[in-house]
Formats: sequence, structure tokens, C-alpha cells
Amino acid sequence: MKKQLLTLALSLLLAAAPVRGQNAAYAAYIDKYKDLAVEQMKQYGVPASITLAQGLLESGAGRSYLARKANNHFGIKCGGGWRGPYVLRDDDYPDEKFRAYRSARESYVDHSVFLRNGRRYAFLFDLRRTDYKGWARGLKKAGYATNPRYADNLIALIERYDLDRYDHAGGTRRERRRTRREAEEERRLAAYDVRMCNDNYYVVAREGQTFASIAADMGVRERRLREYNEVGPDYRLAAGDIVYFEKKRSKAARELRGTVHEVRAGESLHSIAQRYGMRLKTLYKLNDLPADYVARTGDRLRIR
Repeated sequence: MKKQLLTLALSLLLAAAPVRGQNAAYAAYIDKYKDLAVEQMKQYGVPASITLAQGLLESGAGRSYLARKANNHFGIKCGGGWRGPYVLRDDDYPDEKFRAYRSARESYVDHSVFLRNGRRYAFLFDLRRTDYKGWARGLKKAGYATNPRYADNLIALIERYDLDRYDHAGGTRRERRRTRREAEEERRLAAYDVRMCNDNYYVVAREGQTFASIAADMGVRERRLREYNEVGPDYRLAAGDIVYFEKKRSKAARELRGTVHEVRAGESLHSIAQRYGMRLKTLYKLNDLPADYVARTGDRLRIR
């Protein structure tokens, strides 16, 4: 349960911080087309989260050639039954024919009809509309795309941008209460500045915040947060400290291979490890440091 609360809190943080935690173009696309996706869900039964995630992925948030030149947001090819206009584009083969539409709305409607009327997608409509993982994996299984990670990519987009909240639009009373609770959480968490380092989300502590207060907002145990950030029970959080929400990686990011960090005034091995999102013991091991080593200004330390 605690893990679920933390996941929810992180997703809300991302939704509340589009500049730091999201791609601004993706956030704008979602805001522009979310109502259309919900409308299609109510009419045809395709989850709004799936429609939005596919639109984001297939159109590059509306910036792809097909989206700009043909209003095609879902990469749908002509096929034998298409009698409308089309554009040519290299894909699996050169000069393949892709459907062209007069508007993005036409593309969204055709996407819904394409799935609803396609025999190979029929089994998807036996799933709950809130089962976005089942839908994503089903689309891949049915052959919507050839990318072996297509389902994973859809799921990642839905979870990163909290798209499944739109699957509850007009749902049951219980679902509506859940949506309201999430909205309240979003307002409460909006003050956090969420960032990412070495594939790990973190926030920078503000004046007056403690591990206890952040843990309460995130729905995770304070002890866990302290373990993730390699500090003991007596350590007091200071403004500017980095607080990670998962266990740090064993090494710094791969692109930092060969990087050497020169210690600055006021830095410690712990603050350096936090800066790079890596475990403290890795710094000791990489640099053959004794257990009683204290960082000195000007020392040079290997990061990876």
C-alpha cells in the first residue's frame, strides 16, 4: 500500500511540475486533446489514457510529419478498405500509404472506429476501460505496432503523465471520489519541484521541510526515505538538500564515464554522491578511499 501511495504521489508531482518533470510539448498536447479522448472513450469504449498515449507516441506530441501534413495522429495506414486521401511516407517499407484527414478530430474518431471495428482488436473491449496495462499489451499482441517495446512505451507515458485519471471521467461514484482525492493531492503537492537524476526522481528540500514532512506527503515511511538517501535517524534536513524517492543507483550515469569531480568548499562525500544520484559506497570503492576519509577542497574523485 505504501508503495502504491508513493507511486501515486510521484505521478501527481510530475503532473504538477510540467517544466521540470515533463516535456512541455507533451503536456500541451494532453491539455489540447484530453477532452476529445474522453469523448471518444464514452462513445466507443477505448480508454482515454490509451488514446492519448498512442497519440503522443505515434505523433510525437503532434509534431510528426504525419500529424502536421495529414492530421494523422495514430500512424494508421490506408489498408484495403480506405477510400479517402493519403500521404506517402517511408515506414517498414518505402512510400507506404498513410491515411490523411481534414482535422485532428477526424483522426481521433477514425482511430476509435479502427479499433472498435477491427476483428483482431475485438478482445480488447472485454477488458475494463481502467485496465490500461491490459490494453497496451493487447494492442502490441494484436499487431498495432512492430516495436517490441510498444506496450512498455505506452504504459510509461500513461504513468509518467498520469493519463489514467481520464479513464475515470463520468465513471462510478467511487471512481469520481478517487479523482477528487487525486485532485486534492495534486494541489497539495504542486509546491514541490520534482527533478530527475540518474533515472531517479528527487526534490530539493525547502526551508522548514523535514524527512518526516516529505515522507507524509509522499505516503512513504520516513525510515525508507532516510535509507534511500543514506542518512541516519539523527540527520536533520537542510534547505537545498536532495531527497531521492527510490534507492540510488550503484553507479553514476553511463554518460559520465571517465568524469572526475573536483571537491568544492563545503562539499562532502555524501553531498557528492547525492549530486550524481549514486551510492556512497561506490565513491569509496572507485577511489580506494579509507573508511575515515574526509573530503578536502581540491581533491579529485572519480565518478564512474
